[in-house]
Amino acid sequence: MSIAFDPTLYHGRPADEAGRLPRETAVYDLLERLAIPFVRVDHAPAATIDDCGGIDALLGTPMCKNLFLCNRQKTAFYLLLLPGHKPLHTRDLSAQLGVARLSFADAAYMERFLTISPGAVSVMGLMNDHDHRVQLVLDRPVAEARWLGCHPCVNTSSLRLATADLLERFLPAVGHAPVYVDLPEEGAP
Repeated sequence: MSIAFDPTLYHGRPADEAGRLPRETAVYDLLERLAIPFVRVDHAPAATIDDCGGIDALLGTPMCKNLFLCNRQKTAFYLLLLPGHKPLHTRDLSAQLGVARLSFADAAYMERFLTISPGAVSVMGLMNDHDHRVQLVLDRPVAEARWLGCHPCVNTSSLRLATADLLERFLPAVGHAPVYVDLPEEGAP
């Protein structure tokens, strides 16, 4: 189910930032400082991939599914990016990462490490992980796509930026290197 959204495709940050959260404007500040171009769509809160159907079409790329995970002991944290349509079977990811058991991490850790709330999880939150507590994990199709769709740490806007800019400029600037995985499609052996 798609949510209501402004059908305008904006290039760059909002002209009027009244009512925008500091966590959102901080993303725009960093992207501008790194000279990473992006386009933006503003919309009603989009907390799930299912909410993003019309947004995907307007951006010209599917939004990426972002999952915040941890090990059983809650000592290792992972931000997994995978295509929105792809299901996650934690056993497949656990095996590739060499972690015995993964589960969804509590919202308190998400806020503490990434300064984001449930429903707004985004790779952009790594800019707030100054202690490098979160390991970025990219499913290979996300890393190989031309564009990446993500939230700017709030779920009332969505961005499209070049995946190459994410990998070659944003991640080095925030001090995070991804681990790549190959997660199976639904029904794959």
